[in-house]
Amino acid sequence: MKNTFKCIAFDFDGTIADSKDIFLNIFNLLAQKHEFKPLTQQNLMQIRKLSVKERLTYLDIPMYKLPLLSAKFLQLYNESAGEIKIIAGMRDVLYDLHRNGYQLAIISSNSRKNVEQFLQNNRIDCISYLHCSSSIFGKDKVIRKFLKTYKFSSEQVIYVGDERRDIEASNKNNIQIIWVNWGYDDKNSISDYPPDFIASKPPEISEIIHSAY
Repeated sequence: MKNTFKCIAFDFDGTIADSKDIFLNIFNLLAQKHEFKPLTQQNLMQIRKLSVKERLTYLDIPMYKLPLLSAKFLQLYNESAGEIKIIAGMRDVLYDLHRNGYQLAIISSNSRKNVEQFLQNNRIDCISYLHCSSSIFGKDKVIRKFLKTYKFSSEQVIYVGDERRDIEASNKNNIQIIWVNWGYDDKNSISDYPPDFIASKPPEISEIIHSAY
């Protein structure tokens, strides 16, 4: 039985875009200014195993400061957006899926401007839908709005993401998910939220989709 997917929806940061170094630099600028715990490569690996709320506690970031910090982070990110590189192999994956008739989407908490600039810089013109929201929590609502806006059923979309919240949001919308292990979250962080599929390198995304069912 052939799969019923019409659209492959991708997370952006950590899944398509290799933005970890920029993330660390900006985060530590804000940490120094607002006196919360800085991130190193070592404790970044540690917090990859935690939920968003657990990360805030670990880093001594009060919840009430999150909207202000998020806005400032996005401003600084905007200034560095031109430096973001694509995950090696992801461009080939996108075009392989496009050639095979799938519609491609990006659902991201990053700004539309940043994602569009990234796509232009990397000469990617095969994305049919770009759905951006600044919400850090409630990604399930963002996906639900995407499905409603573009009139997709849950069976017609599979999501590709790198975080535990991507899995939780997909589950709440009854859509399948491919979790990639090169992004922001560690495999231990999803032990209680097993995804439908796991990709260890970009070509496996295509393999999973082409072989589904």
